[in-house]
Amino acid sequence: MDTLLTLADRALKTVFSKHHAARPMPTASLTSELSPAERELSGALMRVNHVGEVCAQALYTAQAAATRDPKLRAHLLAASAEETDHLAWTEARLQALGARPSLLNPLWYAGAFAIGWGAAKWGGDAVSLGFVVETEHQVEAHLQSHLARLPDNDHASRAIVAQMKADEAEHARAAQHAGAVPLPKPVQAAMSLAAKVMTTVAHRL
Repeated sequence: MDTLLTLADRALKTVFSKHHAARPMPTASLTSELSPAERELSGALMRVNHVGEVCAQALYTAQAAATRDPKLRAHLLAASAEETDHLAWTEARLQALGARPSLLNPLWYAGAFAIGWGAAKWGGDAVSLGFVVETEHQVEAHLQSHLARLPDNDHASRAIVAQMKADEAEHARAAQHAGAVPLPKPVQAAMSLAAKVMTTVAHRL
């Protein structure tokens, strides 16, 4: 019961609370005014990135709760703490752009939690870590695509996305070193499809 209450509390805080980063938010040396169209595009892209961080919290929380290895649990919770920085940064940037978070964040969190829990429980720790590696690789590619799509003069959003991309790459390397196994190609394809659905919907909702 204590575990369930802790998990419920973490879910509610992730979805509904204001977040605070342990690290300073990446900033750009240049500032520029954005046109209404540029502001709308940046807001939509940062909303998608914010959803990704909500999902990251759910995934790491589920995997940490499911594993019986204290060392792996500590590794997952440390990664989750760094993802909290991303959550706070994207949240702050959305506010600065006058954009809102996704209306479906509770659904995104629940779905990601279920996937993370299933990967850890049914596949074991090595598969769970493999899931982290594949997730981070897909997120890294997704963030690279956003760097190509964000307005050139939205230096603030670009600085945040660039730092997030570097962090995600490090998370993947750490999971590999911890003993991750590659996921089967059909699983990778299913993950890619699920991510495509999420990013497409979150762009608008």
